[in-house]
Amino acid sequence: MGNRRKSREYALQALFYMDAQRCASPEMIDSYCQCFLEGKRKPAFFETLVTGVLEAKAELDATIEQYSDNWRLSRMAGVDRNILRIAVYELLYCEDIPVKVSINEAIDIGKKFGTDESGSFINGILDSIRKTRSLPKKPPPARTTPPVVSNKA
Repeated sequence: MGNRRKSREYALQALFYMDAQRCASPEMIDSYCQCFLEGKRKPAFFETLVTGVLEAKAELDATIEQYSDNWRLSRMAGVDRNILRIAVYELLYCEDIPVKVSINEAIDIGKKFGTDESGSFINGILDSIRKTRSLPKKPPPARTTPPVVSNKA
């Protein structure tokens, strides 16, 4: 399994962990790494994804909700919600990753960690974004402050 795939899986787990704790902070990232990556090297792409998703979370969530008919983010399964955040972050900010790769990886990870319906649910939303929105890659959001702590999913 590729290093980027593993980084995506770790990022999903870290973001899900922070959702469950209803707290997103550098300390929570460190706590996740201590608990779940102990003895493992923390991949750089993992850090890029987690910090990037946290910094761009408002934009990512707005985009996901815009393309998810009749589904508010708060109603989505936590796994699906965070897979979508990672994938949309990649679509918008990771210029070295082809759109199809981001979508396929998200679908595969959804099938592995989500429900029986996760793969098709994720595919539907990401494919709608791909079809109807031009996806020029942007520079990652500038990190000016620690990630905002939020009690919302």
